[in-house]
Amino acid sequence: MISMVMVAVGVYARLLKHAEAAMACLAVDPAILLVVVGVLTFLITFCGCVGSLRENICLLQAFSICLTIIFLLQLAAGVLGFIFSDKARGKVSEFINGAIVHYRDDLDLQNLIDFGQKEFSCCGGVSYKDWSQNMYFNCTAANPSRERCSVPFSCCLPDANEVRMASLGSDGVLGEPRRSSGDPGVLRGPPLRPTPLLPSLGALVGILLAQILINQIRDQIKLQLYNQQHRADPWY
Repeated sequence: MISMVMVAVGVYARLLKHAEAAMACLAVDPAILLVVVGVLTFLITFCGCVGSLRENICLLQAFSICLTIIFLLQLAAGVLGFIFSDKARGKVSEFINGAIVHYRDDLDLQNLIDFGQKEFSCCGGVSYKDWSQNMYFNCTAANPSRERCSVPFSCCLPDANEVRMASLGSDGVLGEPRRSSGDPGVLRGPPLRPTPLLPSLGALVGILLAQILINQIRDQIKLQLYNQQHRADPWY
């Protein structure tokens, strides 16, 4: 049910987008990501749920194989991320910088970036200066935007007076030295650093439970066949 809701929300958000904005940030579109994750999650959970309810070995095996693939991909990503940490950091920074460029083009992308910066207490991919790549925030003299030389408010520390934070949080930050930690509206830090992915224990538990259930079903089938074969035996 959750996966179906994810797909519905992703499709609805995608249909509401303007064509130009959708094509401009297709590679980092959260709506497309939500739809893809929702569809894959639905297919995997369908196999596991229906397979366990109907005691269908084929569906349970498909469920177990999918979880095994996910587990191996996570394990491989974690190992490669650890070995090639510098390249991984560069790719993550490149992805985040691409999202920063289209920050104002897509409301879903904007909300996702704001959530990430607040949740992980960071600002930009490497530093707050990454926001100079956005046409609305860059500090060039030819930029007519009211947000010139600033950063989004999600980069700012909360203040008891929300109005004060809104007026002081990010104005002129890109063109000035970074303020001290005691000032209201100070930029969040340190910047987010990508870390190696760890394999999900949930996938491993799902694989083990699926295999246990498959073995139990096979034992029941063997017992039924044995009973049928020996039912005509007078000593049975």
